[in-house]
Amino acid sequence: MSIFSLKGRVVAVVGAASGIGEAVARGAALEGAYVVALDVDESGLETVCGKIREAGGTAEWKLLDIRNRAEVEAALGGAGDLDGVVSTPGINVRKRVLDYTDAELDRVIDVNLKGNFHVLQAAGRILSARKKGSIVLFSSIRSLVVEPGQSVYAATKAGVVQMVRGLASELGPSSVRVNAVAPGVVETPLTAPIQSKPEWYRAYAEKNALKRWASAEEMVGPTLFLLSDAASYVTGTVLFVDGGWTAVDGRFDPP
Repeated sequence: MSIFSLKGRVVAVVGAASGIGEAVARGAALEGAYVVALDVDESGLETVCGKIREAGGTAEWKLLDIRNRAEVEAALGGAGDLDGVVSTPGINVRKRVLDYTDAELDRVIDVNLKGNFHVLQAAGRILSARKKGSIVLFSSIRSLVVEPGQSVYAATKAGVVQMVRGLASELGPSSVRVNAVAPGVVETPLTAPIQSKPEWYRAYAEKNALKRWASAEEMVGPTLFLLSDAASYVTGTVLFVDGGWTAVDGRFDPP
């Protein structure tokens, strides 16, 4: 069997109703995993699980709001013999620091930091008891670099990295791996406002080395790698899937 295979494993994907979460759920199923799809969007979950079954995979879905600790514990605790957990949800209120309200601050922190903390904690307890497994959270290039209007989002994505590193250090003795994927610009519902503005869209494409946006499907391979035995010695790390965004500093090509 390939070291990249997920055959016979149970993988919970939080945020599976759309975007990167949907792509990861479908990709995991194609690699043989039994997928537990979790999200707040019931119709989206039904559609995604239908697509997985049509492709010959196996999946079930459950409603989940990661802001609710009890819901997270119940959903993951009732997902069977978990081998892997992926959490993709994130929200962004694009405003400059001086214009942010407390309500907006709470909204972003509740999902990006507190919600993902709930997932880390519940998944960590389950997998450490099993003495195996992999947890993958989604951070962002904004954990390293920022722009006007992105400070709070960036702070939460940097926080995700540190939570991942901390839990990796704590669960290493239990043979549980914890890592993060940090995408660049990806065409998802979250980035729809940017995609609708051609000048903004092109500016982001030009910022990375590949000079284009990623599709949600391009996040699947890196995520499944971290879930699989191919990454058996990888923990506490951040895998940047950003088209070279964080490597490139400017466009000037000296003569």
